Amino acid sequence: MKGIKIFSPATIANLVCGFDVIGLALDFPKDEIYLYKTNNPGIHIHRIYKSSLPNDPMKNSAFAALQALLKKYQKIQINEEEKIGFKIELIKNIRPGSGIGSSAASAAGVVYGANVLLGNPFNTIQLIRFAMEGERIASGIAHADNVAPAIMGGVTLIRSYNPLDITKLHSPNQLWVSIIHPQIEVKTSDAREILKQKILMTDAIKQWGNVGALVAGLYREDYELISRSLEDVIVEPIRAILIPYFYELQIKCKEIGALGGGISGSGPSVFMLSKGNYTAKKVIEVMNQVYSPLQVDYKTYISPINLQGIKWSEIF
Repeated sequence: MKGIKIFSPATIANLVCGFDVIGLALDFPKDEIYLYKTNNPGIHIHRIYKSSLPNDPMKNSAFAALQALLKKYQKIQINEEEKIGFKIELIKNIRPGSGIGSSAASAAGVVYGANVLLGNPFNTIQLIRFAMEGERIASGIAHADNVAPAIMGGVTLIRSYNPLDITKLHSPNQLWVSIIHPQIEVKTSDAREILKQKILMTDAIKQWGNVGALVAGLYREDYELISRSLEDVIVEPIRAILIPYFYELQIKCKEIGALGGGISGSGPSVFMLSKGNYTAKKVIEVMNQVYSPLQVDYKTYISPINLQGIKWSEIF
């Protein structure tokens, strides 16, 4: 039996104006995954720590993603008599339902680790496709805006799903992220259900302009342009009702220097981008000031952009 230790990062999806197409990887928090290659066919979820996630394979994103990889590998392996299976242990430091890519971290982490143990037969796009099957289990939709940055690192842009076409964007070295996670439940399915199916052309034009300017701002490291581009006129106005004190949080953080921010994924976490660690820490203080009087438990995180994505420390 051969094993690998993996660190799979939290991620921010729907980067304000980049709904379903732009995401980024965080340095903190991150899941720890121990993955073992065995000669016992099939996939076995041995233990899950720090979470009540189901061991039921049909309800677990890690299982679904690894199953997709193993199915493909069995079609291409040279030695058809070789018996291959995997055993998974998850340490869930990213809380499920937080909106910062918990299911994506599990799915992306196991396929990345399995690929290393098998000798890297699959490329990055193939790994993302496998991980997307885990997201299908978690949210009902095989989306890539969390698993792509988890695997590729940095900020990623999904140009197309058919064919899958993803590019890694430039990440300014002073860009930091502050996050508050209210301990409330916002189901991805519910958050999608309330969205409008049709939008005004004027709103679409404004959104396209913001996405293009955000990409330009990232490459030019123009923090003022990034700030002006962090505006969502399509999704955020609808989903904001699901997050307590969302607009107050947004306004107060920008008043003390945050570039801007919005809802992470489908929520309930809210993130703000800042230039530099000092401002990012001040943003955390403001987040505490807004939420501490409320009768809502919450957690906060602060992180730079994770440029590498998933890391592995040892094979044993």
